[in-house]
Amino acid sequence: MPAAVRTAAERLLAVLDAFDHRHPSLTLTEISHRAGLTLTTAHRLVATLTDWGALERDDAGAYHVGLRLYELAALSPRGIGLRQAAMPFLEDLYEATHENVHLAVRDGLEVVYIERLSGRSAVGVRSQVGARWPLHATGVGLALLAHSHSALQEEVCGGALASFTPFTVTDPARLRRMLADVRRTGCAVSDRQITDDALSVAAPVRGPRGDVVAAVSVVVPVEGAHTQALIPAVRVAARGISRTLGWQPTPPPAAG
Repeated sequence: MPAAVRTAAERLLAVLDAFDHRHPSLTLTEISHRAGLTLTTAHRLVATLTDWGALERDDAGAYHVGLRLYELAALSPRGIGLRQAAMPFLEDLYEATHENVHLAVRDGLEVVYIERLSGRSAVGVRSQVGARWPLHATGVGLALLAHSHSALQEEVCGGALASFTPFTVTDPARLRRMLADVRRTGCAVSDRQITDDALSVAAPVRGPRGDVVAAVSVVVPVEGAHTQALIPAVRVAARGISRTLGWQPTPPPAAG
């Protein structure tokens, strides 16, 4: 939408949207360019956001996201609150593996990482808190997608499936089979889909009503990975978080 016909709120949001993980620090000129605004308009909006605390200006004159936005994000039930409930179980999973441990939620057709624990010796990963990846290419994404409504699954399977390595699943039929396996086994395995030296094992986290609200995973080097040994640990972490959130598993029917 051209800047001339955007509302004031849309222009403010465009300024904030100019920042991302590749551009955490921007000059006023860069904000103007990335937001599609004139320099005068960008200057006025940036000043307003800085006064409010949404942006902060460093000594070099560049702007960064401010702490006021972090304070607001802490109010999200899918943000800090979920992280606090999950942290003891994420720490246990990390102590058991000393590898990358992730907590993520779904936002549209993407997975968003909201927590990560990692040691210096853990395999290198391209995920970080706040990062977004397509649902089909990560363990947490597969766990979330498998338990999403069928219309969203078909939207993903019917769309362009981005490829990141030669092992990324881009065949819709194969993806559908993988999602069925996730629902059947209660665990997702993403093998070298993002980087060709790592795989992730993930399990869904359920909310009080039993719906899947997040996913937890561990990412390990593909060489020497003992996938079957990781699955129980990831499941235990996911079930622990789910119970903390208020989920009560349905007991099996009594024998007749």
